[in-house]
Amino acid sequence: MSVIQPQIRPLQQFFRSGPMPCPYLPGRVERKLFTRLAGPYASEVNSTLSRAGFRRSHDIVYRPVCPTCSACVPVRIPVAAFEMTRSQRRVLRTNHDLSLTEVPAVATGEQYRLFAAYQSSRHGDSDMARMAMADFAAMIDEGRADTSVFEARESTGRLLGCMLTDRLSDGFSAVYSFYDAKQERRSVGSYMILSLIARAREEGLPYVYLGYWIAQSRKMAYKARFRPLEALGRDGWYRLPDPA
Repeated sequence: MSVIQPQIRPLQQFFRSGPMPCPYLPGRVERKLFTRLAGPYASEVNSTLSRAGFRRSHDIVYRPVCPTCSACVPVRIPVAAFEMTRSQRRVLRTNHDLSLTEVPAVATGEQYRLFAAYQSSRHGDSDMARMAMADFAAMIDEGRADTSVFEARESTGRLLGCMLTDRLSDGFSAVYSFYDAKQERRSVGSYMILSLIARAREEGLPYVYLGYWIAQSRKMAYKARFRPLEALGRDGWYRLPDPA
């Protein structure tokens, strides 16, 4: 008689990075606690760590552990309580001709051309602006944990935006987004988040995770426009007060 051996989940190893310049707040130094996503438990680990305030990049899941700064705040949208503002309803009306379609997380040349144009327009001095197609493919392909890409397209088929997204046990995690920066009137980035909230609501998923929000960072101000918004503090997740 054969004996079925129980599957033993390996212990997750965590590491601490050395000090590096903070990419968001000039003059500050960041350190990260991180681990690698691999193996059959990658999706489960990603879900668990996302609830604990971690963020995925490639096959690394990390959380800032800066000794003198706590500006990076993990935030998520509670889908059932979310209420659109007047400006967000306007975004949906403006983009009524777009569709958001979920496709496999496989990098394409079409996606890369949009990504490169976005980086050149919005983040021309960043390391990401120097990414070649192979680097972009690694960002899409590495560390996949129930991962897909949501593509925003016009009715003509033209690609206007992409959102690399992880499906978690309790929601979606918007890993990285890019879009046609020339279409400023459309607010494609906000449209994709609003569409992801709608998809989560349809599937009965309670949260959309937006990563880190820094109150002092202008680039992250858009996250605070989605209300209510929950943040992770020392005592767990709590609702951020609405702006005055």
